[in-house]
Amino acid sequence: MTMEIKIREIQPNDNAVLASIIRNSLEEFGANKPGTVYFDQSTDHLYDLFQTNGSCYYVVTQNNIVLGGGGIFPSEGLPADTCELVKMYLTPEARGLGIGATLIQQCMDKAKENGYSTIYIETMPELKKAIQVYEQFGFEYLKHAVGNTGHCGCSVWMIKSL
Repeated sequence: MTMEIKIREIQPNDNAVLASIIRNSLEEFGANKPGTVYFDQSTDHLYDLFQTNGSCYYVVTQNNIVLGGGGIFPSEGLPADTCELVKMYLTPEARGLGIGATLIQQCMDKAKENGYSTIYIETMPELKKAIQVYEQFGFEYLKHAVGNTGHCGCSVWMIKSL
């Protein structure tokens, strides 16, 4: 079987599988704690969430099987020129293949297209590999959160000029 990987925008029927991938990933890394997307009700309704102006969510598939996704969102309290890179999660099988980097680049390109000049991330120390990828993209550490995302369980904040 060929490795036919595609990236497309989210569809309503992606909600359940994406919620499962996100929660399973957080459980895998011991990051399924209060104040994270694990307990966020919007995790079960990503399609609806990403109908917000200035947002976009991409889904990665291989032979029509969802492997994960990631997006950009104008999170509450962020400056008007800043979006947040959000809900970047892949199945274990999809990690380490460069898919995450491709997805991040596509999100950054979309952010620029949408008029953003800065992109922000909130994450957790448990997600070490993801943090390393963000560092490779030139994200820099902040000493505090920006905006009001509602994810008080995140203690790593990063930002990058686009």
